[in-house]
Order: sequence, then C-alpha cells, then structure tokens
Amino acid sequence: MGLLDKIFGNYSKKELAKIEPIKNKVLELEDKYAAMSDKELGEQTALLRTKVEETSLDDVLPEALAVCREAAWRVLGKKPYPVQIIGAIVLHQGRIAEMKTGEGKTLVACLAAYANSLTGKGVHVVTVNDYLAKFQSEEMGKVFNFLNTSIGCVLTGMDKSAKRDAYNADITYGTNTELGFDYLRDNMVIYKKDKVQREHTFAIVDEVDSILIDEARTPLIISGQGDKSTELYSMADKFAKTLKPVTVIEMDDKADNDLLDGDYIIDEKAKTATITKSGVKKAEKAFHIENLMDAENMTLAHHINQAIKANGVMKEGVDYIVRDGEVLIVDEFTGRVMDGRRFNDGLHQAIEAKEGVEVKRESKTIATITYQNYFRLYGKLSGMTGTALTEEDEFREIYKLDVIEIPTNRPVIRKDHPDVVYKTEAGKFDAVIDQIVECHEKGQPVLVGTVSIEKSEHLSKLLKKKGVQHNVLNAKYHDKEAMIVAQAGKYGAVTIATNMAGRGTDITLGGNAEYLSLAALQKDGYTEEQAVEAASYSNTDDEEILKAREKYRELYKKFDAEVKEKAEKVREAGGLYIIGTERHESRRIDNQLRGRSGRQGDPGESTFFLSLEDDLMRIFGGDRITGMMDTLNVDEHTPIQSKMLSSVIESSQKKIEGRNFNIRKNVLNYDDVMNTQREIIYGQRQMVLDGEDLHEYIVNMIKDFVDDSVNMYVQGDIADDWNLVGLKERLNGLLTTEDDFNYTPEQMDELDRNEIVSTLQERAQKLYEAREKELGSELLHEIERVCLLKVVDTKWMDHIDDMEELKKGITLRSYGQKNPVVEYRMEGMDMFDAMIESIREDTVRMLFTIKVRTNNAPQRQEVLKPMENHHNMNLRKRNKDSNS
Repeated sequence: MGLLDKIFGNYSKKELAKIEPIKNKVLELEDKYAAMSDKELGEQTALLRTKVEETSLDDVLPEALAVCREAAWRVLGKKPYPVQIIGAIVLHQGRIAEMKTGEGKTLVACLAAYANSLTGKGVHVVTVNDYLAKFQSEEMGKVFNFLNTSIGCVLTGMDKSAKRDAYNADITYGTNTELGFDYLRDNMVIYKKDKVQREHTFAIVDEVDSILIDEARTPLIISGQGDKSTELYSMADKFAKTLKPVTVIEMDDKADNDLLDGDYIIDEKAKTATITKSGVKKAEKAFHIENLMDAENMTLAHHINQAIKANGVMKEGVDYIVRDGEVLIVDEFTGRVMDGRRFNDGLHQAIEAKEGVEVKRESKTIATITYQNYFRLYGKLSGMTGTALTEEDEFREIYKLDVIEIPTNRPVIRKDHPDVVYKTEAGKFDAVIDQIVECHEKGQPVLVGTVSIEKSEHLSKLLKKKGVQHNVLNAKYHDKEAMIVAQAGKYGAVTIATNMAGRGTDITLGGNAEYLSLAALQKDGYTEEQAVEAASYSNTDDEEILKAREKYRELYKKFDAEVKEKAEKVREAGGLYIIGTERHESRRIDNQLRGRSGRQGDPGESTFFLSLEDDLMRIFGGDRITGMMDTLNVDEHTPIQSKMLSSVIESSQKKIEGRNFNIRKNVLNYDDVMNTQREIIYGQRQMVLDGEDLHEYIVNMIKDFVDDSVNMYVQGDIADDWNLVGLKERLNGLLTTEDDFNYTPEQMDELDRNEIVSTLQERAQKLYEAREKELGSELLHEIERVCLLKVVDTKWMDHIDDMEELKKGITLRSYGQKNPVVEYRMEGMDMFDAMIESIREDTVRMLFTIKVRTNNAPQRQEVLKPMENHHNMNLRKRNKDSNS
C-alpha cells in the first residue's frame, strides 16, 4: 500500500463505505423473509415487480437481494455472505467487482441478476464458454425457478426459436461469442420476427478481464463463402517448406537483415515472418516469374508471406490445434478453443495447407464488431473477476468502468513462495516433477499451470514415467473441463492444465459433492439430462424425474459428508498446491492461477518454477538475462534466486502488458470509425424492421437520385458544358429514352437546369404512381422494404471489405507525418457517403425494374407486359412533348 493510500484511504475502501448501509438493510431483512413459507417467498417476485414500477429499482434493491438470499439458502444450502451482498450491489451499480477465487462469484451474479430482472427488460449473464453458461444457468436456475423468475440459456448450435425463448426470459445466460454473433445475425434478417435478441439493458460479465481485455484483440466476424479456395495455398506451402528459416529475438531496423543466412526471418518478439532477398530469388525461380514484387504478382507474394508465417510462426498446440480434420484457434490467454473463429487474410487457409487438411474456401466478411463496441451497447455493464486491478486504467478508459476490490470473507492464508529459476527447461521440469511427487506422496492435491498444450502434454509424459496418476486439462479435453477442475481439490489429486483452463469452476478441498452425485446417478442408468433435471428445482409432474430427485438428494447427503471428512485430510496435508511452470505475458494470468488455491480461508501454497530458456525470459529479458546465464556457473538442477531476476521478469511483463493494451486500443480506434457507420446502418435497418412506412422515404430517395444524377452531368451555368448524353445514358431505361435531350442549339440556349430536374422528377413520380397502381400499395410497400434491406446488406458487406483494404495500407501514412487513424476516419467517411449514394441508386433502379411473379406466373406476365408498354408509350409521348 502506498503512502497516499495510507493517509487518504484507497478508492475501493471509500466506495465500500458508501455501500455499507445498503448491505446492512439487506441483512436486517433476513428474519422477515426467513419466517415466510416457500409459497410466500416465491410470491415476493410479483410484489417486488409492482414496487419497481411504482418507485425505482434502487429503492427496492435491499428487499430484492434479501429475498434472493433467502431463496439461495433454501434451495442451494448457501446463504450469501455479507461480502457477496456487497459484490451484488457493486454489479447492480454497473461496476467491476474484484473478488478472489472461491468467494462465490456465481452466487453474487445470481443476486444482482434477480434484482435487475424485476424491471422486466432482461438481464444477460455472460460466461467464457458454453459449459459454464449451461452449468451456471442450471445451478442458479434452481433459485430463479423457486422465485418464479424465468431463465434462459443461449448455446452454440441452438435454433432460432429456442434462442428467442432464451432471450425473452427474465435472465439469460450465454457466452460472449454467441451473444455477439447473435447481435450481428439479428442485423442481417429481413423480418423482425426472425430476430432473437431484445434490447441490451444490463449485462453481468463473468471473468470480465478475460472477455473484455484478453479477447478484445480479435473482432467477431461473420463470414460468408467468398472466392473459391485456390491451389496457390498448397503451392505456396510446398514452396515455404523448402525455404531455410532464421530466427531472431527481435528484428533490427538499422541492420541489413538480408545478410542473415536464411530465406526468411522469424521475429519472435513481434511474431512475424519476413522473406529475404534469397527467399525472393527462390520464389521467382520456383514460380517462373521475373519480379515477385511486381503489382501483377501481389496475390502470389501474399500467399507466400502467409505460408512462411504459417510454417515459421504459428505453432500447433500453442496457436491452434487440429481436430477431426479441422484447424481450430486456441486462445493464448485461456487455453480454450475459440469456436467459430478463423484467422483472417488467408492465414487460416495457409495453416490448413501446412497441416494437410482440407483448405476451406476464402471467406467474405458479412458483418463484424469488436467486443469493446458490442458490450458498449448495453445501457448498464458490470463484471466480476479475481484479477482486474492491474487493468483498471483500461477498464476505465475503454468501458467507463471502475474496479471495486471486495474483501474476502475469510483472511487468505495461502503461502506464495518466491519464484524458483533454473538454468535450463529440462532442469526446471525435473524440479516440477520432484515437487509434484513430494506433494502426491503426502496426499496434497496439486494443480499445475502450463502456458501451452504442448507443455501440458510433455509434463504428462514425465509424470507417467514416475507412475503418478493425473488428469490433463487443455483445449483438447475442454468438454470435461468443469468435471476435472471440480475434483482437483481431492486428496492426492494431480491436475495439469493450461493456465486458465477450468476458470469459473470452484475447486473445493476434498472434492465436489454435486459432481459426484451427478456421476453416481448416471452410473445408475439415468441420462445426463435426467441427472441435471434431478439436481434442479424446475416445476415438473414427471414421476421418473421426481424419483431421480429423491435419489439425488440421498446421494448428495452421502457425498457431502464424505467430502467434508476428506477436506480435513487435505487441509492437514497443506491444502491445494499451485505450480506455475512459466510466467505468462500478463501478471494477471499468473495471479489467477495462484488464486485457485486458498479459497474461503483454506490453506494452500503456490510456487512458480521458471527457466532462463522460457520464452518470456529469453525474448523479453534481453542482454541482462543472457549476461546472467554466462556469469552464473551453475548446473541445470541448481535453482537460481535473485532480486534482479525477479525485477527483470516483472518489468518484462509490464512492457508486454503495455504493448498488448496499445494493440487493443489500436483495434478499437479503427473499429470506432466503423462503429459510427455501423450504428447508422443498423439504425436504418431497425427502422425498416419495425414496420415504419417507407413509401415517403422511397419517394424522397427517388427525388434525390434524380437530383444527384443531374448534378453529376449538368454542372455550371453554360449549357454547352453540360453532358446531356451522359445523363441520358445513366437514366436510360428508367426515366429516359433515345428521343430525350435531342435539343437544337436554340433550345439549348433557353434550357434551364431546374427545368431538367423538375421534368425528370415529375416523370419519376408518375411512373412510380403507375407502379403502385399496378402492384397495389400493400405489395409495393413490402417490395420497398425488402429491396432496401437487400441493397443495404450487399453494399454494407462490400463496404466492410473496402474499409479492411483501406486499413491495410493506411499505416504507411505515418511515414508522411500523418495520423493513420485520422486519415482512416476521413477517407472512411468519404467511402461511407459514396456507399449511401450507391444504396440510393441501386434501390431506385431495383424498384423501377423488378418483376413480380405470383404462383400464377404466366398469367401475371401477360398483365405486366401491356403495363410496361403503356409506361413506355406514355414516356415516349412525354419525351416528344418536352422536345417540341
């Protein structure tokens, strides 16, 4: 704690002092609701909703939290602690609650979600994966069902109808990815009834730092099939595999990198691959071209660049995995598979070619948004995590969220040992194995965090040689995630996990009685669905489910007693031991791993085992680390402890955190330009979907189209300078024919620009009125709606691609002392204006030329032809009149 904090008190403490009276009101209501019957308690929801309508949610908040607290005690056997009530109030206020692991954040979200659901506008509880969304909705659903509050869960692969029902519930659980994708999909529908989401009123984001910080570098993209995948990917991959790579820690801009002995250079710090002169010459020879850098060879050069990046930089088991013939991205922070996401710009196809799986065709971006801009849609946003303070500035700057540190229910007594550093990676892993074996022999459970799938599997092989039974949890076994982690606190358990795997699932010492009961039910022949239903409190008359519930409660009672007994043995053995096998780029991820131990005053220990060969130490430690390796003449099995080493590690992490923040901020700066445009387009779409009568809007659009067309070709005051031939060609078939604008010199002298505009607008109006008479007002108005939406969507897709291309080259403007983001904004607005004009033109053309067919198509065509001829005859007659 700094000197100023000691004198003035820190921000969190000041804010907690303001919350204290509200918490006390909640606790004072405990006896009132404890005296009620189950039926009376369940009826409180309707009464509270009426009160919210009459007063405000803030006025009703203490009662709402007290009701939910009592319901949780009756249904789950858990009565939220005072600190959990404080956490719920912080969430209600639209802030981030930093609560240590094991403090019961899931229950905190339940309290805040219930209170805010009383407004009837819906609450979204956002989790990091489908499993947690399903698990938390089922677990907390017991409380919500008891309180007559509807609950929904949005999962990947659900049909629209089921999703709509889930979003229409009072409280909806779902993943950040699926919620974002549903928002984009909703803004692509033609009919309002096809939308699934309703308004974005309030969101509680679980693991808020993971979702709003770690995943914020990659935007959400919905892609359609683009161009067919070319053979160039396979050809470029085969060529890249013949090249000799050279690896450097960091490229030196001043040095002549072509002097390095390699065909392409891998920069470990920047994670880039750059072809050298030697590689260029080989490419020109292999592909029989004169100059790879010629404009006509840009496509080939792009494929080669992506192929060397795929082969040199992207690592299987670190950046991606291959499962069932498909390349799946692995999130570097969470260690989880990022379903539905693909590397862009052809990199994904290059990796597919590298791995010998089917190369999918290139995709075309249909819709895109960053997580930052999706979550800023919510009227009120809040979040929870065990580690947010290190990123407090980013939360405040990007999301206008402050972080409130909530004290733990019981003091943390976990022992955090100093880092142990070894000279080599082999020496480090030997020490890790020795520590695991030592803990295992005395029954102390161990959770080992690794930075990649590759490292977790290497450690698993070493443990197998020692005969130590263990579980491995990484992106390859994500479906068993919660089950494995829930039992990681069992006596003698050893669990190896990528650093963040299992986050969101509580590790209780001695094991988890609920999971054991569910597993036992399934062994007795119940399906997974029946077992989950048995553990719930949803209303049912199904005799089989009611029997299963009795069985579940018997099992739970039995396992709960066993777990409590075993928990004492685990505490005597020292509690959960956390081993970190490498420092992560972010200090926050290391803190999260440590925080898995020592929940609710439990004993525990943590140690990070490092080596001078670790990527963080090697790449970001610089010359100081290299110098230390030379001066410390120790063998690989002797640990090194040094304050200088610790400070180097921390300063390296701070540097990377700063760089990553700049990357995320840069992504947002560019997307903010797109976001302004997206809001205009989506707002217009919503107006159309809401059923507003567009007829007047379309009529004005036709007038503007005529005006723009005349402005394009009729400029200045001198008639001789006017391009009437061009104007006639532009409007030919719509409003003009060959007989138009054939003026004599005398007529040209008397011609007035406004007369041309009014004549053409009058024609357009009469033609469109005839169209309305022909089709009927109702049908024409529907055609107007559909045509406008189709044109807007098509043009918007093209605009997204154009803006992406603009962004690729805009960074070069910085060499001319110009701000690339400002340049992007200015040119982007010009392109947006051009798109709006293009939308207007294409919509008008489509409405004047579209042919409508009914089921009785031939008869309809006969009716249309005379009408078309009639229009043309009238048009020609008017043309002659105007020329005479």
